[in-house]
Amino acid sequence: MAPRSPVKRILAALSAFDVADRPMSRLDAARRLREAAEELEAAQVEAARKAGATWLEIGAAYGLTKQGAQQRFRAARKQAEAADAAARKQAEAAHASARKQAEAAHAAARSKKPEPAA
Repeated sequence: MAPRSPVKRILAALSAFDVADRPMSRLDAARRLREAAEELEAAQVEAARKAGATWLEIGAAYGLTKQGAQQRFRAARKQAEAADAAARKQAEAAHASARKQAEAAHAAARSKKPEPAA
């Protein structure tokens, strides 16, 4: 089983590349290295965006325009947007549930009649 983190996968691919003695083995290691590096890069773009980096800043790091960066990292952007939407939906559902519980408790409290004094 391959190491989970992109950095560990990069190190494993570099090690495999270093000991590979056939062109196809070296090619496979190079492919695994590229895939892990792309995963690491996408994660860092997402982290930069969450930390407040603009697409203009990210583009500048790559010598791209804002639009060029958005196109290059479209998958990372869509993944982050989907995660944000899911978090908003979960928060809204929790808020709605809490509101319903509060309304039910309030209604129950109103429906209780005070007992007559003896």
